[in-house]
Amino acid sequence: MQGHALSRHAGWPVIIGAGLAGLMAALEMDGPCVLLAPSFTGEGTSSTLAQGGMAAAVGPGDSPASHAEDTLRAGAGLCDPAIVQRITEAGPGAVETLLRLGVPLAHDGKGQLSLHLEAAHSHERIVFAGGDRSGQVILQHVLQQAREKDTIHWLQATLEGFHAPDGTVQGVWTSAGFIPTRHCILASGGCGGLYQHTTSPLSNRGTTLALAARAGATLRDMEFTQFHPTALVSPGQTGRLSLISEAVRGAGAVLRLDDGHRFTEELAPRDVVSRAIAAQLREGRTVFLDGRSLPGAPFSARFPGITQACRKAGLDPDTQLLPVQPAMHYHMGGLKVDQTGRTTLKGLWACGEVACTGLHGANRLASNSLLEALVCGQWAGRDVNTSRNDGTAPPPATVPARPTFTTDWPFRAEMQQHLGILRTRTGLENFLERTLPLARQNLCALTASFIGWAALNRPEQRGAHWREDTPGLQLPRHIDMQLTDLPL
Repeated sequence: MQGHALSRHAGWPVIIGAGLAGLMAALEMDGPCVLLAPSFTGEGTSSTLAQGGMAAAVGPGDSPASHAEDTLRAGAGLCDPAIVQRITEAGPGAVETLLRLGVPLAHDGKGQLSLHLEAAHSHERIVFAGGDRSGQVILQHVLQQAREKDTIHWLQATLEGFHAPDGTVQGVWTSAGFIPTRHCILASGGCGGLYQHTTSPLSNRGTTLALAARAGATLRDMEFTQFHPTALVSPGQTGRLSLISEAVRGAGAVLRLDDGHRFTEELAPRDVVSRAIAAQLREGRTVFLDGRSLPGAPFSARFPGITQACRKAGLDPDTQLLPVQPAMHYHMGGLKVDQTGRTTLKGLWACGEVACTGLHGANRLASNSLLEALVCGQWAGRDVNTSRNDGTAPPPATVPARPTFTTDWPFRAEMQQHLGILRTRTGLENFLERTLPLARQNLCALTASFIGWAALNRPEQRGAHWREDTPGLQLPRHIDMQLTDLPL
């Protein structure tokens, strides 16, 4: 026998990831479950880094129908209208959930919720907390509620593989041992750490996505990688870049070139603004965000967390221009799931950024990610409740052999160059020549190859995927892929 079984957890649902999606799924469990993550402090999750807040149609004159319309418009023809309607209609209830969990959402002087405006939204509809520390505040309160639920068993470990003979999950390998289970919820985040310039945790490199694909799950729309237009440029900085929330532009900040001129519409969809900035940077220009004259209150009063990051870089946003560049921020693609979060692999659910629900399409609308994580985490948890066996799944007679894969990733610069904002067939082919030979054993190379292969097979310009060598919209369909679709 290789490894050992964690028999005390045998048969319990296993939730992988302790960001907002995973925690909401765990809170829905009506029996014992295992919550598995490398850390239970919020560190390493994209949820805790979210600044702007959560989109929901709760303001005067707003409606879920309007929220849905904005989402569909931003998604460039690839959203699932039924999912968009269902999730946007769940938005007001999601706000009530946050309040019930004790999250101190900001209110105005009249006792009403304060709301931000962000790009491509037709109404002020972003609820927030802690100024620009929304994700951190939300996650800490949800973590506290989860810690008070004694049926959640916390296992500090990492996922190392799925045991899924005959297309059905029967267990998971973790760094702490093997857990026999027939119900697993994957809520492990995205793949931004594959890129040289990213606002995501560097540990989020799509390795769990690769493990699910190796077990037989179908991936969808892997080519759609969203770049946030305004990451702070700090000389000599390596690693994750500091994000300057879209709420800053919603509050009145503008983009300027080094000669002071404005060059784009600040509240256009993210893909449009990112491409406009990228084009200027390629011409050797420097792009700045100007928040020196925000109406109502100074920058530092409205965005204290961002101000702290700016001052750490030697900049004062109240008096100085802030140099910015786009950075990889969110993956719209992921595991193909249905409305309950079920993947195509029996026994595996997915929610949050690792899943492709159909909400975001080709380009995520700002602040829809926390809404999706909360709502879809709940839905996945409830569906597991309805499908789980009341008994425990018996452990295998012998623990299956532990799989061994590598996760080193020396190609962050190449990923940025060839799978960034602007793409070409030649660049994609050159990139795949480097990664495909490694993809059988290297999980990062496998996820990167899925992204590259899907991008190569979408010869058009749609949302966050922009092929410079092909014109316009030509392929109004999803690209579904399995491991066998790659030329490995």
